[in-house]
Amino acid sequence: MSEPVRSIMVVGGGTAGWSAAALLSNVLGPTCKITLIESSDIPTVGVGEATIPPIFEFLQNCGIDEVDFIRRCQATFKLAIRFDDWLHRGHRYWHPFGTFGMTINQRPFHHYWWKNKAQGHAETLADFCPSIALAEACKFVFPSPDGSFPGGGVAFALHFDAGLVAQYLRAHAEKAGVQRLDRRIKGATVSADGLITSVVCDDGEELQADLYIDCSGFRGLLIEESLKAGYDDWSHWLPCDRAVAVPSAPLPGRTPYTIAGAQEAGWRWRIPLQNRVGNGYVWSSKFTDEAAATATLLSVLDASPLAEPRHLRFTAGHRKAMWIGNCVAVGLSSGFLEPLESNSIHLIHTALNRLIDYFPRRDFEPSLAQAYNREAAAEYAHIRDFILLHYVPNQRVGEPFWDYMRGLELPLSLAEKIDLFQASGRIVSRRRELFADISWFFVAHGMGIDAAQYDPLIDAAPFADVRGIIGQMREVMQRYQAAARSHDDILALMLDPRETRRPNFGFRRGEIGR
Repeated sequence: MSEPVRSIMVVGGGTAGWSAAALLSNVLGPTCKITLIESSDIPTVGVGEATIPPIFEFLQNCGIDEVDFIRRCQATFKLAIRFDDWLHRGHRYWHPFGTFGMTINQRPFHHYWWKNKAQGHAETLADFCPSIALAEACKFVFPSPDGSFPGGGVAFALHFDAGLVAQYLRAHAEKAGVQRLDRRIKGATVSADGLITSVVCDDGEELQADLYIDCSGFRGLLIEESLKAGYDDWSHWLPCDRAVAVPSAPLPGRTPYTIAGAQEAGWRWRIPLQNRVGNGYVWSSKFTDEAAATATLLSVLDASPLAEPRHLRFTAGHRKAMWIGNCVAVGLSSGFLEPLESNSIHLIHTALNRLIDYFPRRDFEPSLAQAYNREAAAEYAHIRDFILLHYVPNQRVGEPFWDYMRGLELPLSLAEKIDLFQASGRIVSRRRELFADISWFFVAHGMGIDAAQYDPLIDAAPFADVRGIIGQMREVMQRYQAAARSHDDILALMLDPRETRRPNFGFRRGEIGR
């Protein structure tokens, strides 16, 4: 039997590098020496400030206290994403976390929604989704532990300062024994059998490990420059290739949701933190330029900017192989999809979880890398398709960017999903996919795609009885929303050092992207 991995070298810091160091040090403990190399002369990207509910699973797996994390990383709570102007100007819809209604006769509630709508009833999504109801009122409630409707249906994530998160994870990892080296890496030596034997510093020093984690960002210093992984370029589907970001002053009434607002050549984000608001514009260089994009972003700020705008360039897609030999790419070095559904940090964490699932011995059995790469590519394709669902049904006729997106030839995997949904209101989600059927429902419905027919099995329930349940749910939801406290009030309690009560941060596995 091959020897176990005894040393790991993480190349690059930032959120990806220090996430890797924090998680792996907690999982492997003293059995493995972990070293992280970063250069204090190289700035990190520092964006990716909105998350999805599995962030709490990551924190727990690292052994991190969630309340301490929230307090020190300027975090706020996130119940949903609000999409403004995507279908057409003046239109708005929600993609919330948590549940929608309740199961009736073993059928998901969104199927009853279609029948209810077809019969002319006018209840809104907020009448049945607690996360939408709370978000619309700028309120927040921790999930009720008994799981009852509606409080048991709440799920939430965090907004936070990515720079502070990297610092927090660094302190946590170093306390666990991770060694940090301040070096600039210029390359790597590779053996005849395709394994990295050392990384080479700019002063000629060579540093060795058994396993290398490439967190060097878009450059892909190890996975691309040394191992020539290649890149699957998806810019024909996702033409946004630039971003500009700027913080602005905080305002009272911090929203417990992210705003994603459609713009002429892409979309902008608004992420409220305790100490500031994160703003950005993801745009396509085919349809506008840097000066115009920057001016557009500055024109929509709701408070004064706190810094000069920062600009990023990227190409949507992923490495053709994200694990080669004894090197695994994590974060931007593995690929990039525009963070429309707060996927950037999540992809870091799923890459690390996948590495743990397939953790190698020192022989680096190729089948492990093959399985890892197959699953990673499928995950990227799934998220790509879900992002495209936000664009393709748009009705912004006469706007060049949006006309282009509406005219795309879709990946077959997405075209089949849309056809099935339009015909029957159904989406078939595979095991371990991030976005389950209810997420597809919220976005498809928000983008104007209606089902021609509803699930025939729901006719087994007398609809008069269903209408009675609907009325009861609506009344309960109205009382629940009215009784909730504001998001700012809940934050004030969380940040009060005298407050000792511990909220319930748990979430049920499988209730992820909704």
